[in-house]
Amino acid sequence: MAVSVLPAAAGLSEPTSIAMAAQVQVAAINTLLADVAIPTAYVAGTDGGNTPPLLLIPGFDSSLLEFRRLLPLLGSQAWAVDLLGFGFSDRTLIPNLSPGAIKLHLYSFWQQQINRPVVLVGASMGGAAAIDFALTYPEAVAGLVLIDAAGFAAGPAMGNLMVPPLDSWATAFLRSPRVRRSISRQAYFDKTFVTADAELCAALHLQCPGWQEALIAFTKSGGYNFLTTKIPAIACPTLVIWGEQDKILGIKDARRFERAIAGCKLVWIPNCGHVPHLEKPQETAAAIAPFVAQLVPTS
Repeated sequence: MAVSVLPAAAGLSEPTSIAMAAQVQVAAINTLLADVAIPTAYVAGTDGGNTPPLLLIPGFDSSLLEFRRLLPLLGSQAWAVDLLGFGFSDRTLIPNLSPGAIKLHLYSFWQQQINRPVVLVGASMGGAAAIDFALTYPEAVAGLVLIDAAGFAAGPAMGNLMVPPLDSWATAFLRSPRVRRSISRQAYFDKTFVTADAELCAALHLQCPGWQEALIAFTKSGGYNFLTTKIPAIACPTLVIWGEQDKILGIKDARRFERAIAGCKLVWIPNCGHVPHLEKPQETAAAIAPFVAQLVPTS
């Protein structure tokens, strides 16, 4: 059996969690951000096939484990990566964490590991990161899948608290198992998904060095609040997937994406909250498959 590089992964109990944890690798990614390579956590897909690879990007204060139920349904060309300063990727080398640094690191990862146009699949804040990447590096992006994505939404509400000593208090509050459980329950329509395994998946990355410092730095940067006016400039094919009962971002932004992005397709997932990829993975995969298939160039 493969040994996971993740901290405390032996405590996972659900098959999809165990399987994905065992697939996580760490690559040393060279960037212009630091003199040394940045350890970056990812799950690798394959390089073959006519369809473009998929690159899955998790949300705020999360990790690639949030795709544990979706990734196996997307085929062998599906990748997942933890953004700089999040998940199990390094938090210690880039103290001034910002969307710009995240984007450059992600581009470097794409160059060194994939280096062909991808379909970016971004969930929540990962959707905002995917939008920012697609607008800057259109040659690297074959399509966008935005799952209950940030972009129109404002950044984390605790941004105003990120001054000492309130910054340490705010992040300590977010570390609390009771608070994280409450957020998880709000994210799901069906609360039975908030299992002990799900809570562990959502908290494993808190054990990584620099979690608090990176969270403070990113929040102080303002996050992706600058994207709203840029979204209409998205030129690549775009699919928006949205849970009909999203209590985190609500449902209005789904229609805003549909109106703002030319040719955008919107798929609603019924009886589903903010995380369709976790709560309704089969339905989410079924929406993604035809979207990716129509991106295959005809001979």
